[in-house]
Order: sequence, then C-alpha cells, then structure tokens
Amino acid sequence: MSGSRGGQDESRNDSMSGFAVGRGEAGSKEASPRPGQAARKWLVLGATGQLGREWVHALEQDGEDVTGLGRRELDITRGDDVRHVLEQLRPDVIVNCAAYTKVDQAEVETDLAEAANIHAAGAVARAAAATGALLVHFSTDYVFPGLEEHRRQYPEGYPESFPPDPVNAYGRTKWLGEQQIRAQNGPHLILRTSWLCGRYGSNFIQTMLRLAAERDRLRVVNDQYGCPSFTGPVVRNTRVLIEQGVRGTMHISSGGVTTWHDFAREIFRLRGLGVVLEAIPTSGYPTPANRPKWSRLDIRQLAGVPGTRILPWQEDLEQFLRELP
Repeated sequence: MSGSRGGQDESRNDSMSGFAVGRGEAGSKEASPRPGQAARKWLVLGATGQLGREWVHALEQDGEDVTGLGRRELDITRGDDVRHVLEQLRPDVIVNCAAYTKVDQAEVETDLAEAANIHAAGAVARAAAATGALLVHFSTDYVFPGLEEHRRQYPEGYPESFPPDPVNAYGRTKWLGEQQIRAQNGPHLILRTSWLCGRYGSNFIQTMLRLAAERDRLRVVNDQYGCPSFTGPVVRNTRVLIEQGVRGTMHISSGGVTTWHDFAREIFRLRGLGVVLEAIPTSGYPTPANRPKWSRLDIRQLAGVPGTRILPWQEDLEQFLRELP
C-alpha cells in the first residue's frame, strides 16, 4: 500500500522486516458487466511502486486505456489536485496503490503516514464518489492485532468481518483510511493483502536474495505467521472481482501459511542457494513497530468468486522466481 506504499506503494515496502543479519465489511456482489459493455478507462495511482507498476504493465499488455500517475505527477495528499485530475480524466476505475508503508518509520513519521494513508485515501474516495468512478483500494493484514491465540481460533486466517485492532501506527493509519473510503458511500472495493512481493521495487524476496549474495548465514524470525501475496496474481484476481461486480471488502493473497523463516528457506531452495538459516524469535530481532504474530488472511470469499485462481504460496513463489531477472 510506501513515504508512500507493498503491496499500496511508491517507496520500498518494508512491512516484512522479520529478519536479522549476522546477529469489517464483507464483500458483496453486484451485477456483472453486460457483454459488449464499453471499454473502461483506468487510472492507477502510485504507479511507480511495485503494485502500481504491475497494474500498469498488465493493463497496457491487454490494450486497456490506462493512465498511471506516480507521486511526481500527482501528490494524492493534495485534495484539490486529486479532484481536478479526476474531473479531467473521468476514469471508470481508480486503482489506488499509493500509500505510506514504512512500518517502523511510521512510528515516528506519523504525520506522513496519516497524510498518505488516511487523509489522501479520503480525498481520493470523495473525488471518486463525485465522479461515479469505482475505487479499488489496497489495505493490509496489519489492520488486525495478530494475537497468538487467534492462530488457534481462526486457523484459516482473519475473516473480512473480524474487528480490526492494529498494533502499530502503520496498521492504524491503513484502518482509518479504509473507514474514510467507506464513509464516502461511493462504489469501492477494498482489498487487504499480506506480505506483498512484486517484480518491481524492494520486498522480502528481493532483500533475501540480496543478502544471500553478501553472506552465507542469516537469522530470520520464525514465530510470525502469515502468507505472501504476489503482485501478478493480486492484479489478475482483482480484475476478476471487478468484472464480477464484487464490491465492499475482501482479502486477497496466495494459499497456505508460513513464517518468514520458512518463506526464506523456500526462496533459497528454489534458487539453489546454500545459505545457512537460523530461526529466531521476534524478541531476537526487536523493531520500533510491533508486528502481528498471526497475520494470515481468510481468503475463502475470494476463492468463492467465479474466475479467481488461487495457488499455494510455494507455487506462486516458484513462478515469481522464474520470471525474476
């Protein structure tokens, strides 16, 4: 979701920093678009981040009418500028990938996080509602508390209806941003992702591969559980949701569950890298921001939408690494 967000996303996505080195509203469904419906005009905000770039690439590949704007072209914290651009472009669908996702820095750069994740989300939602555009907005698993007991109570992950209760400033701002969007009563689709990884920008996979080239031993947290989301499948499944007329709030990720340690181990196995991994507890790698211990999202609603395709995270990772330069 970055100064702005990775999933969600104009600077590096460091919501997934569980490693150390050498030391609300359920999705509803509306009528599907009619055959022969006129082509949509798309606007992607945060188009220079890892998720935004994936969106622009996918839409351009399919010959869609898409405009991608990064922070240099449009600072979404400036509400008047947002309104002016939307009135000028008149998009049918706005995909908001712009956000502040520096999880640890959000504890001290609270004003910046609030500006991008709360106030800007509200400004985009107001402008979208005024023009009748569908707003697709990306949020995060970090809106949930991630308590260890929830791993036993919700083994399939947090459902969309679970009451958010963030444990860090980043999650709090993303949750308040969701509420800003809902308050505008415009057509919207809020998608919560977890452990977002893409071909563009920085993320856990890129970081692990970089560190593996520098060191032969790494220490990685092994008591934080969740599931990766990969930008390619996220974009493909989101487009299905849009075509199927799904609105409201939905969770989106790959299938399964893992820890940061086991995620890293699978990355190195698939790449044939002989890195020695040491599993450590969260307490062995203290960070300014608290991290949820249980971060899995329940994606059964997503799986129930015709046309969506959900693979185990290991298969999505293997495909991702094949396509990575």
